[in-house]
Amino acid sequence: MTRRGTKIAMFVAALATVLTGLLGWSPASAEAAPGGGRVVVIGVPGLRWSDISPATTPALWGLTAAGSASGLSVRTTRVNTCPTDGWLTLSAGQRSRLPHGDCALPSAPILPGQSSPTGPPPQGGAIAAGWPAIKSDNAGTNYHAEIGLLGDAVHKAGGCTMAVGPGAVFGVGDGGGRVDRYVASPDKVTAADWGRCPLTAVEVDELFRAYINAGVDPHGDQVPLSDAGRADAAAAADRRVAQVVAGVPAGTTILVAGLSDVGIDPHLRVAIAKGAGYRPGFMTSSATRQEGLVTLTDTTATTLKLLGLPQPKAAVGSAWKPQPSKATTQERVDALMDEDVAAQAIRAVQTSFYWVLFATQLVLYGIAVLALRRLRGDRRSRARILGGTRVIALLGGAVPGASFLAGLLPWWRADHPTAVLICTVLGFAALLTGAALAGPWRHSMVVPGLVITGVTALVLALDVMTGSNLQLNTLMGYTALIAGRFYGFGNQAFSLFAVAAILTAAWLTEYPLRRDRKLVAVAVVAVIGVCTVMVDGLPAFGSDFGGVLAIVPAFAMLGLMVAGKRVSAPKLGIFFVAGAALVLFISYLNAQSANPTHLGRFWQDLVAGDAWSVVTRKFNAMLNSLGYWPYTLALAAAIVFLFFVLARPTRWRVSLLQGAYQRSLTMRPALICALAVGVIGTLVNDSGVVILSVAFSLATPLMLAAGVRSLEMDLRNADTPPPGPSESPGASTESPSAERR
Repeated sequence: MTRRGTKIAMFVAALATVLTGLLGWSPASAEAAPGGGRVVVIGVPGLRWSDISPATTPALWGLTAAGSASGLSVRTTRVNTCPTDGWLTLSAGQRSRLPHGDCALPSAPILPGQSSPTGPPPQGGAIAAGWPAIKSDNAGTNYHAEIGLLGDAVHKAGGCTMAVGPGAVFGVGDGGGRVDRYVASPDKVTAADWGRCPLTAVEVDELFRAYINAGVDPHGDQVPLSDAGRADAAAAADRRVAQVVAGVPAGTTILVAGLSDVGIDPHLRVAIAKGAGYRPGFMTSSATRQEGLVTLTDTTATTLKLLGLPQPKAAVGSAWKPQPSKATTQERVDALMDEDVAAQAIRAVQTSFYWVLFATQLVLYGIAVLALRRLRGDRRSRARILGGTRVIALLGGAVPGASFLAGLLPWWRADHPTAVLICTVLGFAALLTGAALAGPWRHSMVVPGLVITGVTALVLALDVMTGSNLQLNTLMGYTALIAGRFYGFGNQAFSLFAVAAILTAAWLTEYPLRRDRKLVAVAVVAVIGVCTVMVDGLPAFGSDFGGVLAIVPAFAMLGLMVAGKRVSAPKLGIFFVAGAALVLFISYLNAQSANPTHLGRFWQDLVAGDAWSVVTRKFNAMLNSLGYWPYTLALAAAIVFLFFVLARPTRWRVSLLQGAYQRSLTMRPALICALAVGVIGTLVNDSGVVILSVAFSLATPLMLAAGVRSLEMDLRNADTPPPGPSESPGASTESPSAERR
């Protein structure tokens, strides 16, 4: 597994390889997991890589040494995944849950001789308790999980299933909740039992049971389990795993999965595969495209593949793929522990990042306004304050891009990771700001902002084209704990990338427009627009459905405005339809591949008539993100007003914008189209106003920097004495075009 500290060299090397492999590269070319015939899934709820060591857990250590290992994202329908949720997710191959259930140990199954609403249990087998209600509830969720899918697939192929422990019945029960053979614990399984069925699931609950036994305090909070207590529980679980390893027939593929969380904090769990070609190293899957990271739903897909069974459409995961490595077992375990540490560290600061970013800038800008009002007559002091405000604004515009560059350094390993992260982000932001103000272009009104937007767009584009390493566990990216996305552009990164690309395209047309070369300006917008759509929408790169819907009309608007054409509602409608047609075409092509992404699956749902449920789920998520309706209506009114202000600042007497518009031909189209992509992106994605806030986080400070620069120019011109009697007006050393940069 690649350590984050080595990513600087990898990122630089990517510059040379991307151009040659732009169209041919695809994660689908990675080695596929080999096939087999008998599978044992060992579920150890709560197991983390920090629990595994050669002294405490020798059996698990041995499996890791001989097989492939990975972090396991266990997120299901809730923030914290309970053991029964994990087993049901294995059963369905889709995020599932125990309805209205406490996070406790799975219920005991219904055994032969006991009554069951779904009929009598098979002789020697069992039926999961409460199965009809569980199945009905999950069919009605947004994920429409088909509980019993894995067990049904085995039965349809003529095989049988065995469950060891109550939780395992929930994992491999068929559509009726039945397993053909049930044994209460691993120590009671006979040699004949181990060789009976092609699929066996084993519950090892010692670790989770230790937390249950610790109980809760009077406030209902989990009583902390000591390090020694957790180590003892892990050792007890390891002894159970050793019993399974010793009992299974030769040639059996063993899959170990951490399955669920314990306590209130989600973590990455353990995933191990031994046998059937899983050689010592790491694992990945097409669902994550991240080295050393797989998902819980991938466990179902892996089991089906190893059994030689087709994967039903309702199972959304991808098979675990081995990634052989020369790293030692200890090095691999350390790397996977480090992966979880990074996820925990970013989780602690990600939510507050935006508030701190916006609040800090507002305070500094407020101080600058007050200082300017108090120093109306002191031109030298006003010039210094304006210059400082411009630097702060450019620094604020550089922070979003710097937050991704911070992922090049292993900040989470520090004793105080939050403080180190803040310093790292500010350090990269200062470097970007320095580059923006380093050359002769520092006197320009648009070029410093262009440097920042260009670098931001380039960094994000190269990242998703080379594996999305900077997106994971990043302030404005995504985390494996949320498990909404593992590759390509998340909603926040899409918004930042789209706005950066639009501002870059607009400001690059400044000089062609000065020379009245509108065709050149439109060509610049077209080329950058096509590249932006490719990077954002292609499944091998950004793999973003909603992003294309927003980027196409926004760039079309920009092209019209740069060409001096009128933008109308019918034209915008046509552009939006064009964007929808383009993304559906991309989805169609992706649906023909062997491992379609969510784009291809949407096309398959569309053909099958099931796409409306996906659209409804996304739309409801977007509405939920809007929150309190009075606030939402006020926000909508503010956005409409902002459009009018950006379009006609003179009507509203916004002097800062007036000055920027007077000196720049592209400031107005740049800001209007940046706002447009944020609004459209908000409406067509499930993150809602988060997308708009990210758009503002880049566009607002850069707009302010440009406006402040125009005030600096006004102040300088006011200090320049008029030409003397013997001096002609044309003798000035600065041309009008220089003033409009």
